[in-house]
Amino acid sequence: MRLTKKSELPSCSIIEILSIEKRIVLVSVGIIANPSSGKDIRRLVSESRVVTNQEKINILKRIYAGLAAAGVHNVLLMPDYGRLAITAAEEFQGPLSFDSLEVFIRNKEEDTIDSVKKLVESGVTAVVVLGGDGTSRAACKYIGQIPVLPVSTGTNNVFPYMIEGTLAGLAAGFIATGLVTDPECVPRYQALSVEHTDGSSEISLVDVAISSEHYVGARAIWDIGTVSDLFLAIAEPHSIGLSAIGGAIHPISREETIALHLKLNHTNPKYRVMAPVIPGHVRSVGYDDFAIMTVGQPITIDRYPRTIALDGERALVLREGDSATVTLISEGPRTIDPYKTLRTAASNKLFDLP
Repeated sequence: MRLTKKSELPSCSIIEILSIEKRIVLVSVGIIANPSSGKDIRRLVSESRVVTNQEKINILKRIYAGLAAAGVHNVLLMPDYGRLAITAAEEFQGPLSFDSLEVFIRNKEEDTIDSVKKLVESGVTAVVVLGGDGTSRAACKYIGQIPVLPVSTGTNNVFPYMIEGTLAGLAAGFIATGLVTDPECVPRYQALSVEHTDGSSEISLVDVAISSEHYVGARAIWDIGTVSDLFLAIAEPHSIGLSAIGGAIHPISREETIALHLKLNHTNPKYRVMAPVIPGHVRSVGYDDFAIMTVGQPITIDRYPRTIALDGERALVLREGDSATVTLISEGPRTIDPYKTLRTAASNKLFDLP
């Protein structure tokens, strides 16, 4: 469904339009915006920031401005019940053409997955994801080789970048149009693969948590006392959430090719660390041991009943007779580093005007 045409957006100054049109490349960028991100149960039990839909619309308009300035021509939008991307497109005043994907909306993770599949089929050259770790995980499951720029909309996130929308749009646009081609600007990060005995498989970009909770329930992990095992692809002391526990014990950056397996103990632990597991709360966390995981090394989880949380959200259930393996893989998503991309763009004189 076509929403706007470039000729319908004349409110930029003539100089701005001419400067942008000289560098326009006929490529498409996909937009995934999750109206539910930043609104889970953790907002009720912590001082996490709530990001309104109106603020997400404002962020999207800033992203569109950056894409246009970088020379992007067409933007494909995931439809959603909050009409975030579509409303932002209707309000945006600039030289972009917008199309809404034909996707059946259920207000579930499948909306993102189905939309990414459509974007891949459409031949987009980059995807911008507005949401948290869970939205990024869903978007990256079938994204293949297409570069993705995850933009954070909350305070519980580790994988997405906390970056202003205009800058995110510029970075994604420079990569999408091929104006920046340095491989260091689009590194392929590692991920955790989870294989269930029922044949299902999932990926996790940051953490896999094994919880004693029997049911998926509210999905979001907010009670660390239920977690027995923690697998971390990113463990930074400057992150928030489960990743911060590993960051306090043995930091691992997203650029490394190792992961961390922690054995937590909440009653009589050998060691304790303090970690900001949710915003506004620094907790004492007990653990007995940790191990370094290398690529291709599977670890089996065969205790039950258990739930397996992926990037902070319970997704899989282990019942009697079930088991699962957690493996570090090197074939994670190709992720746009906006800071390296913008620095490279400056070095290549892409900000220079005639």
